[in-house]
Amino acid sequence: MDRIDAMRAFVAVVTEGSFSKAAITMQLSPQLVSKYVAKSEEQLHTRLLNRTTRRVSVTEAGRQYFIHAQQILLSIDEMAAQLGGLQQHPKGVLRISAPVSFALKHMAKLITDFQARYPSVTVDLQLNDRKVDIVEEGFDIALRIGQLESSSLIAKKIAPIRVVLCASPEYLKIQGTPKQLEDLEGHRYLHYSYMNIETKGQIFKYLKAKQLKESSIFRSNNGDVLVEAAIEGAGLALQPTFIASKALNTGKLVIVLPEYEPNPLGLYAVYAHKKLLPHKIRCFIDFMTDYYGAPPYWDEQIISE
Repeated sequence: MDRIDAMRAFVAVVTEGSFSKAAITMQLSPQLVSKYVAKSEEQLHTRLLNRTTRRVSVTEAGRQYFIHAQQILLSIDEMAAQLGGLQQHPKGVLRISAPVSFALKHMAKLITDFQARYPSVTVDLQLNDRKVDIVEEGFDIALRIGQLESSSLIAKKIAPIRVVLCASPEYLKIQGTPKQLEDLEGHRYLHYSYMNIETKGQIFKYLKAKQLKESSIFRSNNGDVLVEAAIEGAGLALQPTFIASKALNTGKLVIVLPEYEPNPLGLYAVYAHKKLLPHKIRCFIDFMTDYYGAPPYWDEQIISE
């Protein structure tokens, strides 16, 4: 029994929510799909799915396997498409959803360079910081910043996103420079409304507690506004370097508590799982991969200091 086919069967069951729907998607019998999943469990020596007469649920091991299996199958499909589609010319409208600040600062050149290579593709770029439903709202790709979570969507990591706590030298001269987390007590913190700071490290947890205690601090759903406020001395801002790098490189902002810097988030290209992915989507994802560099160009001067 082919291991890749077994992997595809498992991903289809999780994505579709049942063996019968997965069987229809794969054009196989439910019995064969069930055998494929059982074979995967046998090879991995662990249960991936809990089955009852009414529903199928994914185990903790199954969630981890699902994420890795998606990435493996994506790589295999990409290789096959590249080898089999060398003579294809992508065309049509490519609808993309992207975060506002990232798109304004770092996507104009990307889109221009992409269309120079693929002039038959029209790009419809919509900026929105909320988490759009790409299927319901008709997007081909959504760019998202955060930590990869289990999903029925496919997510391809494009670049690491470094997040730093920063403030202006003038603010720190007046208020003092924190040397440890406890020193943040009494400082003004500029909150980003959409940031999920539940379980991403000590500094996130500390600032979450501070946010709950204090309700009068400056809040905004746009990181550019908070960075500009920090430059003007309004307080401390926890923001990605793709927004703050220019101010950090020119000395208008400085990094605070670098030893508590959280692990980088990721910039992901997210799209719906499709058996035959349109060539325009595959070409754009391939074009984005490594486009920003490793580390990304906006981090180079910060990291070298």
